[in-house]
Amino acid sequence: MATNTPQVLLKHAESDAEVLACFNVMRELRPNLSSAESFLEQVNRMRERGYRLLVALENGVPVALAGYRDKEMLIHGHFIYVDDLITSESRRGQKLGERLLQYIFELAKTQHYSKVILDTGIGNALAQRFYYRMGMLAMGMHFSYELGN
Repeated sequence: MATNTPQVLLKHAESDAEVLACFNVMRELRPNLSSAESFLEQVNRMRERGYRLLVALENGVPVALAGYRDKEMLIHGHFIYVDDLITSESRRGQKLGERLLQYIFELAKTQHYSKVILDTGIGNALAQRFYYRMGMLAMGMHFSYELGN
């Protein structure tokens, strides 16, 4: 029996149009994003500092995203930091987040990074369970100080 499983392609968003097409999915993770135009401007600024946006496309439409960058710190060495990881709510359970993270893990291995790091909210138990399942370990707590600008 044949199934009509949609083909999902992973590729980096390179053009402004490709980045803009990701806005609605990214907004599911980052509801503070005010407009597609400001999202594009911010992504372009971040890309100047090494940010890459990996997209899972289903029939040419973004359904999951992973934003990441190259970083180096004395404590961790040279690593990939995952800023953003989101699967559209309508596509959850299809292992798209797993595919995106596996792509980043393989990239990190082939380019000889020391590790892959990401942060998640303390109360985000579903994400934490997913990261543990992916072989990631909780190594500390992330602290922040709001400057009130």
